[in-house]
Amino acid sequence: MASEFRVRLEKDYLIFSAAHFITFAGDICERLHGHNYRVYAEVSGPLDENYYVVDFIALRDTLKSLVDELDHRMLLPTLHKSIRVSATENEVEARFQDRRWLFPAGDCRLLPLENTTAELLARYLGERLEKVLTIPTAAGYGLEVGVDENAGQWGIWRRGATSTGRADS
Repeated sequence: MASEFRVRLEKDYLIFSAAHFITFAGDICERLHGHNYRVYAEVSGPLDENYYVVDFIALRDTLKSLVDELDHRMLLPTLHKSIRVSATENEVEARFQDRRWLFPAGDCRLLPLENTTAELLARYLGERLEKVLTIPTAAGYGLEVGVDENAGQWGIWRRGATSTGRADS
C-alpha cells in the first residue's frame, strides 16, 4: 500500500479583512460589503531529502505575505465581463450598469479574476503560492487552498494530486 503525505497550514493569523461585491444571475450586483476571511493551504506529495513534503516555514511565510496583500483592501475583479475597472495613480473607478464606485487607489487590490468569490480568491492565492514556492503539481504534488468568507462558508481550490491519488486541474 502506497503512503501519502500531506501538510496543512491553518493559523489564526492567516486572515484578512476586505470589502468586495459580486455579481450573480447574470445582471444582479450585490451591495458593497466586507468579510473577515480565513485561509488555509494543504500540500500533498512525496517526501523530499529532508523527509518533508514542503518546508512549513516557507509555506507559512509565503502564504502570510500573500494574505497580507489583501488585508484592508477593496477587492476588485479586472476580468469581469460587466464590471469595468479603471485606475489612475490616485483613484480606482468601478462601474456596473448605472452604478459607479470611486476608491482611493491605495485602498484597492485589482485582481485578475472574473468575480471576487471565495472560490476564485482561493484559486488566486493558490496559483500565487504555486509560483512562489514552485510546487511541482505535475510531479505527484497537490495543492489545496481554502478561503472562508463567513465562519463556515468555504471556497476551495485544488490542483494536482488529491487524497484519492488521482490528478485534478
